[in-house]
Amino acid sequence: MAIVDDIWDEILKESKNKISLEPESESLFQKKILSCKGLDNSLSSKLADDLATKEYSSEILRDKFNEVFSNVDFLEKAVIDLKAVKERDPASSGFVFTLLFSKGFAALQAHRIANYFMKAKQEVFAYFIQSRSSAIYEVDIHPKAEIGHGVMLDHATGIVIGETSIIENDVSIFQGVTLGGTGKETGDRHPKVREGVLISSAAQILGNVEIGKGAKVAAGSVVLSDVEPNTTVAGVPAIVVGKPSSEKPATDVDHTIEEA
Repeated sequence: MAIVDDIWDEILKESKNKISLEPESESLFQKKILSCKGLDNSLSSKLADDLATKEYSSEILRDKFNEVFSNVDFLEKAVIDLKAVKERDPASSGFVFTLLFSKGFAALQAHRIANYFMKAKQEVFAYFIQSRSSAIYEVDIHPKAEIGHGVMLDHATGIVIGETSIIENDVSIFQGVTLGGTGKETGDRHPKVREGVLISSAAQILGNVEIGKGAKVAAGSVVLSDVEPNTTVAGVPAIVVGKPSSEKPATDVDHTIEEA
């Protein structure tokens, strides 16, 4: 739990610094951060306040979310996601703004909750979380989709991830991306995105295709077939245009396609 404790200590320090610069923000930080016992409690409270309805109050949601984040595995994934944003997003100056204001980060954590309850056979609640997350954060991830850690959903508006999608660790996905099907096919019908992949804004990846480890999909591309590892594709339909300059373009976050 050292990794969790270290990040929480940083979040507390950042919060107090923000209050010193903007004293009127104290009540916000007090409620969302400083009054919480730890990152698990803070995450649960933030998501519960965002997603609550008259049917599922913030108190009910907080208790159910605490059930998820009391699991060390889920909490450590959240920490790795926070670190991914700090390391990759040039607009990020720390952890607390991501925790409080990044809807991509929030949508990802909400998905982990929905996925947890889907596997626990609480389908109504899982779909409730998906629906609320889609409405509030504008990110629609099916509760059965499998997503690894160290994933950054940057800006995030309009991202759609289908039921049988798999996203491995250390992937970066930008606004308007779709991981969807090609029609009315059933069964395993959505993309498989391997480790280190960068998917730029508005890319559409359709069908049971594999985006190989360390590949890069350029903005606005339409991908209808497999992409080999460490390959850059672009266009409609997407074709090979080169190779990324590193093994993990997701961490470089270089959207250019000029590679030879």
